[in-house]
Amino acid sequence: MATGKLYAGAKLRETRMRLGVTQKVFAAKLGVSLPYLNQMENNHRPVSTTVVLALASEFGLDVTELRAGDAERVVGDLREALADPVFADAAPPLADLRLTASNAPGLARAFLDLHRAYRQAHERLASLDEALGRSGSAASPWDEVRDFFHYCDNYIDAVDRAAERFATGPTAQGGVMETARRVLDELRVQVEIRDGGDMRGYDPQTRRLVLSGRVSQATQRFQMLHQVALLTQDKLFEATLDLARFQSDAARAIAKIGLANYFAGAALMPYAAFQAAAEETRHDLERLADRFGASIEQVAHRLSTLQRPGAKGIPFFFVRVDQAGTITKRHSATRLQFARFGGACPLWNVHQAFETPGRFLRQLAETPDGVRYLCLARDVSKGGGSWGAPVARYAIGLGCEVSHAGRLCYADDLDLNNPRLFEPIGISCRICERRDCHQRSVPPLERRLTVDPDRRGTLPYGIE
Repeated sequence: MATGKLYAGAKLRETRMRLGVTQKVFAAKLGVSLPYLNQMENNHRPVSTTVVLALASEFGLDVTELRAGDAERVVGDLREALADPVFADAAPPLADLRLTASNAPGLARAFLDLHRAYRQAHERLASLDEALGRSGSAASPWDEVRDFFHYCDNYIDAVDRAAERFATGPTAQGGVMETARRVLDELRVQVEIRDGGDMRGYDPQTRRLVLSGRVSQATQRFQMLHQVALLTQDKLFEATLDLARFQSDAARAIAKIGLANYFAGAALMPYAAFQAAAEETRHDLERLADRFGASIEQVAHRLSTLQRPGAKGIPFFFVRVDQAGTITKRHSATRLQFARFGGACPLWNVHQAFETPGRFLRQLAETPDGVRYLCLARDVSKGGGSWGAPVARYAIGLGCEVSHAGRLCYADDLDLNNPRLFEPIGISCRICERRDCHQRSVPPLERRLTVDPDRRGTLPYGIE
């Protein structure tokens, strides 16, 4: 595919099917012949400028969606799955993966589901089933839900707009929390702040909502909005879950909690107001947290969801890791994708954040494909609210491609044009092509190794 040409067959076909029209009708409205449309939908021809303009004028399509797609993240997931040793002698070239992701995304996802089932069955046979809390070879409910949000670009339009109406609509007076309290009063729900106990507990029989007094006010606000979402948005959530078609009741239940969390974050930080404030403050996370009464983690996560068609914010990646390097939250609206299995690249600054609590770390980084990023990292460990209570230790990473870095206050005084300042990072060692990384843990599976007993470099082997 030539550079600069737009091949978006899957997205074009998806748009036509969503509109419920035949190829003949669609071709007529776009002003092209039926064979030409068929060739574009099968990626035999690029989408022409005429068609792009017609999509915008005839159907009101945000044409940036044609480039957004899932192709890059599907390619990243395929590469990681195919790095499994079982495919060591049969891994297809990158060009084939890109064609599959573009022309047959459904087949690609079916393969990923199959590989995940294989991995989980293998782990079970290796006696890891009990330790990982999994049973059987079906996709774990947690992974299934995480993939659902991942492939929705972490943006659920209907839920986001409902939260924005709740926070800023005609019935919203005195701020979102005052509106939440008024709604709970109308539902005859009593709110109690109690020392200790669960972070949030609701008894439907007594209609009593108990929030822990040991968590931060930002967490209390978020949990109150979460309960409001469960009590007022049930029909919307159930309709969304019906469309998702989860494989188990457990996955559906977890996803419903995720949708309530999404509503809470979107109500606390309404889309238009939050996006405007982000641009005004040049995405200063601390100022945004103070302005919206949210935590740093909540603000960072919200920034990664600003993907509303026609009003998109900066494409950010967002990730949260624990001290072992395990990724507990992940989303990327950028070309950078995260490892689905195992930890993140050890050269990434998110791991160093534990060493500097309360401080933002900045890093200019470059992935093996040559894409450069501005990365932020910060420790967000959460205490238990009392002496001797356990501390949950996490760090978050947030970043964007350097082409957007000028809109971030964190880029000030950084020389974005000096290639020597960009540190090499990757996704996972098994699919990283760097030959001289001093932190490499395992060899890359797509390369041949050479072993010379008389020579030792950074690694005990050479990579062709």
